[in-house]
Amino acid sequence: MNAQELLQEISAYCRETGLAESTFGRRAVNDGKLAARLRNGGRITTETLDRIRSFMQANRVPPDLRSSLLMRPNGLAARTPLLPRAVPSEASPQRHFRFFDNRQKYLLFVHTCSEKRVVAQRVALELAGISPRPPSLRVFDAGVGDGTVLARVMRAMHDRFPTMPSCVVGKEISLEDVRLTLQKMPDRFFEHPAQVLVLTNLAYADAPWLKARSPATEARIVWHELALSGNSAHRFEEQITGLEAFLAENWNAGIDPRTGNPAFERPVVLVIYREDHRFLLDSVIPRPGQGSANYDLVIASQPYRARAPLTFKARRVIAPLARALGPGGRLIAVHSYGHDPGQEIVQRVWPGDDPFVHDRHDILRAVKEELGPDGRDLVFNAFADNRALFRYDMHALPGELSETIGTSTLFAAWNAAVYVAQVEDERLAAVVADGRYLDATREVLQAQGGLWFHDESYVISRRRH
Repeated sequence: MNAQELLQEISAYCRETGLAESTFGRRAVNDGKLAARLRNGGRITTETLDRIRSFMQANRVPPDLRSSLLMRPNGLAARTPLLPRAVPSEASPQRHFRFFDNRQKYLLFVHTCSEKRVVAQRVALELAGISPRPPSLRVFDAGVGDGTVLARVMRAMHDRFPTMPSCVVGKEISLEDVRLTLQKMPDRFFEHPAQVLVLTNLAYADAPWLKARSPATEARIVWHELALSGNSAHRFEEQITGLEAFLAENWNAGIDPRTGNPAFERPVVLVIYREDHRFLLDSVIPRPGQGSANYDLVIASQPYRARAPLTFKARRVIAPLARALGPGGRLIAVHSYGHDPGQEIVQRVWPGDDPFVHDRHDILRAVKEELGPDGRDLVFNAFADNRALFRYDMHALPGELSETIGTSTLFAAWNAAVYVAQVEDERLAAVVADGRYLDATREVLQAQGGLWFHDESYVISRRRH
């Protein structure tokens, strides 16, 4: 039996019993990441295969008895599941589903939780550890989103390096997110005039260099420069708003039929700077085909889907970003960690569900292996939990968490929980028809006195030569 056949058999069993794949792995062979390892090309012994088969044979139970098999991680009996966990096939678009592309859930999460502010504070701490070299401080944001984190980090940069020229490059494929990011930039150009802002939709392997490895893609890049005139945030805003037609024509995305992920229709590089600082920034402004990276700081906040294969996270996302570091540069990555009331809400609805399959140690080991000799002058910093882990909260007034919690607060909490856990719409559509998901949310909020989440961070730094 090959790994694909075994995975199909495990998936069928999980659908039949309502178990999550991670729960199945722990119960069958004491390995919660069994399915993920198989999906990533891992192998098992014939003894392990026999144990898996024996477990499935001995534990095929009728649906009305499933709750006796489902336990929470703390060992307490779980509530009867509301719906079996849907396990998409490898060919299903849900396997490649990018949950954070859902605009409504994303925007509600951003405005009701403090994650963006807390992540920006964590990223800003890394500024103390960098030593920029002429001609500028160089920063790369591997997933700009709506620009909230980047704008806050740029404020911190100005506070620490108020007169130093800077070049800030951001990758973002979403047209709407690019618009939201640009709305935050006029004040940045007013406060820190000696800076260049670059936005691009190129892939992770190309974006830091602003140059495509494929000659065909390189030839198609739409390179656009905007030199801002005037000396006020209002004038800058007017000119940046004037980019709307350019963005609407060029910054479009479709769906890659191979992966189901968004893919650009045209590769674009947008360069913005102040005209009255062009002379000072001449050596900082990027030019087509230069292909320079050497970043002092790389920000990778939630850059991959939590349930994505480990090899994808290491090879397609983090390894290229590590290669883009200059001497003394630091890459800080942040992803969701779980083990919080948000995950408790999700597990009350889908017992045993755990999307956070790879921790920082797993990812750093995989990245080190992927880089091979290229990682010899890199330092991989997992840190202790008290430094690597941090918490952010859902905003709520004390009175909102009384015995009677308002429906809007419940909806906001539920949205945040399933957003962080990256629950697919396919599963949500069936659950929201049953009001018990709000009961689960209410019980957790009242028991915990609020809602919070944990993020996990790690740092990869390049030694100074």
